[in-house]
Amino acid sequence: MTEQAGPELQHRTVLLQEAVDALAIQGERTGGVYVDGTFGRGGHSRLILERLGPTGRLVAFDKDPQAIATAERIDDPRFEIVHDSFATMAQALQERGIARVDGILMDLGISSPQVDDAARGFSFRFDGPLDMRMDTTRGISAAQWLATETEQTIGKVIRDYGEERFAFQIAKAIAARRAIEPISGTRQLAEIVAHAVKTREKGKDPATRTFQAIRIYINKELEELEVGLAAALEKLSPQGRLAVISFHSLEDRIVKRFLAAKASAPQPDRRLPIRAVDLPRPDIRLIDRIKPSDEEVAANPRARSAIMRVAERLSATENAS
Repeated sequence: MTEQAGPELQHRTVLLQEAVDALAIQGERTGGVYVDGTFGRGGHSRLILERLGPTGRLVAFDKDPQAIATAERIDDPRFEIVHDSFATMAQALQERGIARVDGILMDLGISSPQVDDAARGFSFRFDGPLDMRMDTTRGISAAQWLATETEQTIGKVIRDYGEERFAFQIAKAIAARRAIEPISGTRQLAEIVAHAVKTREKGKDPATRTFQAIRIYINKELEELEVGLAAALEKLSPQGRLAVISFHSLEDRIVKRFLAAKASAPQPDRRLPIRAVDLPRPDIRLIDRIKPSDEEVAANPRARSAIMRVAERLSATENAS
């Protein structure tokens, strides 16, 4: 789905139909409560609202002030937007008197407007201030972080969050440049990285992994994902669905391991006298793993790395079976 608010806000929602279909909003469930963990520009939220009945409810989350401004234009009493990360889901739902929800969608990607807006500093394709914050009202920018962090920590972040083999050479180059002048622009950082990286992956800019690493670290994306997954499992009703769309291996690895662990019961010591009825049970059932179609990738190349994993919360009866 592409927003029509102007060229600067155009965004094509990845796995739009597939993600909302995965929530299984039908029958009695159309009157349930749902969560859109990342509103973005509202593609998933709007389709969920189309599927909901008059008594249904949708609570969406986003850290981006521009996304919040877009969400506030939705005039629907069934919809509410929360200006915060989905990591705050458990507390936010509790504050609204919501004990359980029927479906949770977590889209972990950044939106096209964020990438394409030079002022946000997410991309080296445009020259702009080196910000990279999802929420521009909180925290420190990437430029501030690069100005104050140690060379060793910068290298570790680029290695761990960008899976960059030249991470410490890049960190050394950053430290050398900042001793001469502040590193405040996206093109400036991209040029520093380009000179430090000895070989380049075919078809990929040498700065890609460094920009990804700094963005993930600045926004605490992986830490918030782990907290958000735990909150989602806590809040899901029996037979409630969880759908998570990830866009790179670090995210998908966390999602895959979390779901796999919750779909298998821990094995007790066989020497202990435990009755079958008292054996630990899995919390969820794995439902599907979905990637964008060739047609979607052709229409939206940014969808090519997306993977959606879907799981369903088991009921007490299913756990005992």
